[in-house]
Amino acid sequence: MRKRLKTVTLPLLSLLIFIIAGCGLTEKDKDVNIDPPQDVNFVEEDEEGMMEEGDDGGAEESTSAKTVKRQLFLIDDKGMVASQMVEIPIPESKEVATQALEYLVKDGPVTELLPNGFEAVLPAGTQVLGVNLKDDVAIADFSEEFKEYKAEDEQKILQAITWTLTQFDSVNKVKIMINGHEQDTMPVDGTPISDGVSRDDGINIDLGNVTDVSNSIGVTLYFLAQSGDDNYYVPVTKRIAKTKDNDRIVATINGLIEGPSLQSGLFSDFPKEVELIDALKDENGLLTLDFNEAILDNQKVISNDALHSLVLSLTENKEIEQISIQVNGESNVLTEAGSPLAQPVTREMVSKTMPF
Repeated sequence: MRKRLKTVTLPLLSLLIFIIAGCGLTEKDKDVNIDPPQDVNFVEEDEEGMMEEGDDGGAEESTSAKTVKRQLFLIDDKGMVASQMVEIPIPESKEVATQALEYLVKDGPVTELLPNGFEAVLPAGTQVLGVNLKDDVAIADFSEEFKEYKAEDEQKILQAITWTLTQFDSVNKVKIMINGHEQDTMPVDGTPISDGVSRDDGINIDLGNVTDVSNSIGVTLYFLAQSGDDNYYVPVTKRIAKTKDNDRIVATINGLIEGPSLQSGLFSDFPKEVELIDALKDENGLLTLDFNEAILDNQKVISNDALHSLVLSLTENKEIEQISIQVNGESNVLTEAGSPLAQPVTREMVSKTMPF
């Protein structure tokens, strides 16, 4: 009997010790999170472009449903970074961000699609190894060929990548990797990028007449450029001197009135005599602007170019979604087509009427 009892007791004793030890381990480690980090979006191989269907930055599918119009930031014949809507094939997978960057590579798939006077910006031979998303930061990974550019082109390359990727609603900032290694600086001229780059960092930067940058506001303004018979819009981040009541809306309108620098080769259809009487923004993103009559041309209508520049420039502010125009408190403003500007204008409405 005793021998049998001893045989049974030893396993029971071992089991009790194991349970007690296990309870102690569980109590000690109960705060350890074994789930994946919640701030990382893990992307399946066929979703490396990170954008879900519908997160297309306002791109339009063609009627054939085989191509999509994508906004690409390229270099124009003045050496400025400007966007063009280019019709490209719909990717078989959801890698829309990766595909967009591939169309920025010189001698790449964009070659036959380039508008007159425009060229791609990334060095020839550059491979886009993937784009991943962490929170609202797109991390773009390039091959070693990415380093093969001139120092004077570094800002253009960085701006073209940033503005092309931030057309997607889920992207606010961009970081750069080369062969899987995150970069703290750009590889040629050493521009710091460790914190990520966003549209707030500017594009085609123009210091204007500002001597004290710290006492100025940077606003992105859309001015006109011409290529052959075609007009298009170029975003320019201009420094505007601060005044006592100089908020971003007022600074943007002042910048449009001041116009582009003479050496830029750009022009504006925004009259110099324009005065902003009042500006009212509601909680839904509607901005109502009241101007004097100088906003109207000789035909007493607001020109498309002036309206487009105004809407594109002001909606760079994410809090502004639509703009209503008044003249001397009256809403019966006419467009070039002679029809009343009866409803607020959005960025999407403007972009559908031009190459951008």
